[in-house]
Amino acid sequence: MRTFKAFTYAAATSFAALVAAAPASAVEIEYWQYIFDARITAMDVLIDNFQKANPDITVKQSTFPYADYRTKVAAAIPAGEGPDVVQLFYGWLNDYVQADLIQPLPAANFPADKIEAEFFPMVRAMKIDGNYMALPTAVRSLALFYNKRMFAEAGLTAPPANLDELVEMAAKMTTKDGAGNITAEGLTSGMTAQDHHWWREVVLRQFGGAPYSDDNKTVTYNSEGGVKALQFYADLEAKHGVTKSTFMDEPQAAFKAGRAGMHIDGSFRIGALKDTRGLDWGVAELPAGPDGTKSNYASYWVNAITTKAQGEKYDASVKFMEYITSDEAMQIWLDTVGELPAKPSAAMTDANLADPVFGPFVAGLGYANTTVFVDESGQRQVLVDAISRMMLEGQSAADSLAAAATAEQVILDGYYKK
Repeated sequence: MRTFKAFTYAAATSFAALVAAAPASAVEIEYWQYIFDARITAMDVLIDNFQKANPDITVKQSTFPYADYRTKVAAAIPAGEGPDVVQLFYGWLNDYVQADLIQPLPAANFPADKIEAEFFPMVRAMKIDGNYMALPTAVRSLALFYNKRMFAEAGLTAPPANLDELVEMAAKMTTKDGAGNITAEGLTSGMTAQDHHWWREVVLRQFGGAPYSDDNKTVTYNSEGGVKALQFYADLEAKHGVTKSTFMDEPQAAFKAGRAGMHIDGSFRIGALKDTRGLDWGVAELPAGPDGTKSNYASYWVNAITTKAQGEKYDASVKFMEYITSDEAMQIWLDTVGELPAKPSAAMTDANLADPVFGPFVAGLGYANTTVFVDESGQRQVLVDAISRMMLEGQSAADSLAAAATAEQVILDGYYKK
């Protein structure tokens, strides 16, 4: 009997010791992002680092196909399910705020004056009514990826410096079969990919136009410069025949397969291209406009705390947000994904500027513009439709652009005049 009592006492004591040794307030939070291999890898590293420093907090990462991502988030949070910290494209912010999916970052942990002193100015688009709703770990700009093998075979020794050279070089690398179908394109294209950003913030400005008024409430691209910019873009396929928007379904797929000479994309593509065997590629700044004007488009994905996060989950989410927006996290994201740190002090270094891969993207940040979207999907579709009317219906650039401006103004008015 004594032996049994002694054993029982010892077991109880051991159990009590285990309970005492365990974290007193262990909590699990969930992080969501869309499926992009390099981003998932980077977040795995960040989560592991965070959990080692905060053993009382467990972070579970869940990922979803890009096409389903927004729908999943919109359905889960109102039901009290899904993420406590969520990644979203900066252009979706207004949608998330209006749907009550995210809550402001606490000013005590994320003071506005500190954010505005340390981050690129573009993050100010995340500020609503004096409160920051979200923050990025990284930012990205556009650049020109080029296939070194195709360049060499075409006798090209350097990437294009301007738009005229872009067209000339693309023509030299484009091949077609006997029926006139493209078998290798000199330049990828597709408004559903990054081209709507390239056209709006780069080509349009290089032809003397501007996308919006200074307060972003009025569409201003229905201008002489806008018509010239839209005609230039349409001519790449319709007149010069150096591209096909439906070639291999996606622009990046054609470039990765070694069947496109040049491809305009964001710095987030670096990680995927590094893992593409047999592809010898380089990076250059975007070609300048007819008068030498340089322009670029800068964007970013942000992290935010959802309205689902309450109590201890909210406190844990704040801690996690502090870590994934730290300098350490930004460096890990750069090394793993290829996206640039969201702070100039970390991004605009001599080493980064001199880097043959990162350098063109970093340089582009210095003259980049960031579109303040109210409905990123809808505003993108306006430009998709504009090109479709020209290519499929034979509508003139002037008429198609006028229709696009009218349609987009309706979108802006629907938001700003509520």
